[in-house]
Amino acid sequence: MVSEVKAWRPAVGGVAEAFHARFTDHAYPMHVHDTWTLLLIDEGAVRYDLDRHEHGALRSLVTLLPPQVPHDGQSATPHGFRKRVLYLDGTLLDDALIGRAVDGPEIADAALRGQVHLLHESLVRPGDELEAESRVELVADRLRRHLRRRDPVPEPVRDRRLAHAMRDLLDRRIGPGVSLREAAAELHAHPAHLVRAFGSEFGIAPHQYLVTRRVDRARRLLLAGRPVHAVAAATGFYDQSHLTRHFKRVVGTTPARYAGSNGRPTVL
Repeated sequence: MVSEVKAWRPAVGGVAEAFHARFTDHAYPMHVHDTWTLLLIDEGAVRYDLDRHEHGALRSLVTLLPPQVPHDGQSATPHGFRKRVLYLDGTLLDDALIGRAVDGPEIADAALRGQVHLLHESLVRPGDELEAESRVELVADRLRRHLRRRDPVPEPVRDRRLAHAMRDLLDRRIGPGVSLREAAAELHAHPAHLVRAFGSEFGIAPHQYLVTRRVDRARRLLLAGRPVHAVAAATGFYDQSHLTRHFKRVVGTTPARYAGSNGRPTVL
């Protein structure tokens, strides 16, 4: 019996599919994927066989199953399980790492689990693709470091030239925006290095910088008398609710109340 299923293909490079589900008595037969399976368990636990060895996916772990390696799966408790899955393609993790993942599919890294959780949160919000792209590149970089048995926490990255070039690009593309992979190709940098260099230089992620620039532009248009829905379209937000969510987080009030104050003090 299935109590919840949600599947979609995010508009984010490297992510072939996102899948959220809660199962009570479903058991997966032995099967393979042509993508990497990045799994979080939010309730319960899953017992599975991978390459003829028994494993367990637990809430405290990040589970990474490699492509083309048979595995199955079923609840380890009578109450079922709830999971979130991302299917990642070979542009993020290459086949040379498959053997390492077979040897150790369970990753005990609380920081990585938190990063994957935030990635899922960004994927369900239309209009936040740059944030999702940034998060998926950092998650993939941390996974690669785990599979190569290196310290998963990288040293601070300083690349002032690259960071300032990225800021200039974002300033030119406030309205239409720019994808992380497009920016990386234009600036001849790896996407994860680009995100880290920007954050190290300016103390803010590229997607956060772009949002604050859009909010600043929205403030001016609102005070000029433009309606909220038109301001959302003019400043690169997905829709009015997307503008409202970010505007309230940055400014402390909604766009409508901000515009309606008309120079008078208002209770926020």
